[in-house]
Amino acid sequence: MLIDSHAHLDSERYTGELPEILERAYAAGIGAILTIGIGEGPADMHCALDICRQFNGQPDMPRLYASAGIYPHSTHEADDAALARLEQLLAEPEVIACGEIGLDYYHQGSPHDKQKAIFVRQMEIAAARERPIIIHCRPTDNDNACWDDTLGLLAVHWGETGLGGILHCFSGDWQQAEQAIQMGFLISFAGNLTYPKAQPLRDVAAKVPLHSLLVETDAPFLAPMPNRGKRNEPAWVEHTAAVLAELKGVTPEELAAATTKNFQGLFRLTSNV
Repeated sequence: MLIDSHAHLDSERYTGELPEILERAYAAGIGAILTIGIGEGPADMHCALDICRQFNGQPDMPRLYASAGIYPHSTHEADDAALARLEQLLAEPEVIACGEIGLDYYHQGSPHDKQKAIFVRQMEIAAARERPIIIHCRPTDNDNACWDDTLGLLAVHWGETGLGGILHCFSGDWQQAEQAIQMGFLISFAGNLTYPKAQPLRDVAAKVPLHSLLVETDAPFLAPMPNRGKRNEPAWVEHTAAVLAELKGVTPEELAAATTKNFQGLFRLTSNV
């Protein structure tokens, strides 16, 4: 059994097709999916939870969990009401994580100081609710400022909580991964790991200990080879998992068992996901 640790099931690109998409995932051996609750902004944070409640318990579908968070691009909308709504959502039992949250210096969106302030505020809310966090970090090309700021803020405001989290769709170097692992984070790889020009990222993935790995789709984005360029979906996480297994020198079944155990351990779930 595999777990897709990061998918945007509330995307409008899935409108009207979610039952079939979830059935395909289950048929492909996907036992659970963490559906990310950022929506198009804070007003839509609840949509991932709504999807969980709509589909959980139906036969031949994965178990769904939700997150909630305010994405870096949306920090200009992070007023007191939005932050209060986030706190309320994190109290719901299906909402097991806060995220994805963090910093994005690649896109010209919210000012960096504003992103940092809202990132810290969300960490405070997540800590109070005892929820792990899912980190988004996207630097500009050939500039480590975003990673330096992200890891620095985590060291000051999160490391001592002991709650850990996930570095989602990891794209950094080994030193950055190692720093995060030392703070209790799992490193999650998405479909871009499978791309022909991603050898530096595969070199990093090969160094990440098996007990610190997760696999994800980031669906509907970043479809892995051989489906690159298409709308991604959770069933295709198996392609990324196969590449990770080869890099780690284990069987796909061993990779699936390890990443499932890592996910369950981070979120303190029972073996019956």
